[in-house]
Amino acid sequence: MDLLNTLVDKGLRRELPTREEALAVLATSDDDLLDVVAAAGKVRRHWFGRRVKLNYLVNLKSGLCPEDCSYCSQRLGSKADILKYTWLKPDEASEAAAAGLAGGAKRVCLVASGRGPTDRDVDRVSETIKAIKDQNEGVEVCACLGLLSDGQAERLREAGADAYNHNLNTSEGTYGDITTTHTYADRVETVQKAHAAGLSACSGLIAGMGETDEDLVDVVYSLRELDPDSVPVNFLIPFEGTPLAKEWNLTPQRCLRILAMVRFVCPDVEVRIAGGREVHLRTMQPLALHLANSIFLGDYLTSEGQAGKADLDMIADAGFEVEGADQVTLPEHRAGEAGGCGSHASAGCGSGAEAGCGSHEGGGVCGTAAVATAGEARTDLVAVRRRGAGTDLAPNA
Repeated sequence: MDLLNTLVDKGLRRELPTREEALAVLATSDDDLLDVVAAAGKVRRHWFGRRVKLNYLVNLKSGLCPEDCSYCSQRLGSKADILKYTWLKPDEASEAAAAGLAGGAKRVCLVASGRGPTDRDVDRVSETIKAIKDQNEGVEVCACLGLLSDGQAERLREAGADAYNHNLNTSEGTYGDITTTHTYADRVETVQKAHAAGLSACSGLIAGMGETDEDLVDVVYSLRELDPDSVPVNFLIPFEGTPLAKEWNLTPQRCLRILAMVRFVCPDVEVRIAGGREVHLRTMQPLALHLANSIFLGDYLTSEGQAGKADLDMIADAGFEVEGADQVTLPEHRAGEAGGCGSHASAGCGSGAEAGCGSHEGGGVCGTAAVATAGEARTDLVAVRRRGAGTDLAPNA
């Protein structure tokens, strides 16, 4: 297929595909799907080999968020039956992080619900970062606390944070349909503050919210322009009790095409399969490793993922290897630059986003439910987290 040969050549040169080419990837047929995966896999292996980076989420403060993000189980007015608790103490958060690190994770993502942190909240998170780093040499810590005020990113960097996560989530044109309590521009500004402070930028999207192919391409091209080091791809988990509870728009094949498109547009960045892979990719998860070079290990913020051991077995069985703490995730031309900025000659110096108000939302548990037909809602795979941080039960890692 001429399209795929062109996209591979561009990916190896870090050249931006045209919008028409990106849209064409999303429009490919199921008959061509393995060809699409194989082509994007060449780009993935060129820049990242067969390594898979493991990340581990710790939900520092769950539920009761004042923002109205329609996708989020922690949102204002949510009726989802999730765990609700206030800030974990630094030792509690460090203990939770230890489980993921023992399972092979090299990055800990510290997430808190809310519009954004107060200065006291930044103090709390700074103490938590110190506790984790004191006990785990070489660990990466990413903070995800929502919209940042002036000076807060600098304080997090001084405390030892390596990255800041704040997702764009969807296209600028449709953002107001998803959230009304803050704007797309607010998210971009927070990412720019994080990047200016020297934090590595992490910014991604949520697929499956009823968006068009054009919306998906818009948000991924916006991410390319902002030039994050990592791009998490979330697949919406339609939680009962949220406005998007009935939005079951994804199939495993659709998810693979989205991941392939992201890889072609952002060839040399860490593409992470985030929330929802178990629910929407299901038995096709191993194929997704040929597209993405990073996943979350175990559970998510408010939902359960598949067993940590199953994640490790999947990686090994698919012929990949867990990235070690002594290995550098990014290609040399990105890793050598402060914050990773500037990898694309045509890209502006910005950053990415993964927001504390539900950006990591999603992720289901691998269950034992009956086989469903393509496109059927798999509500049986959406399991609310009842273990780990904020509970007395051992975490899944």
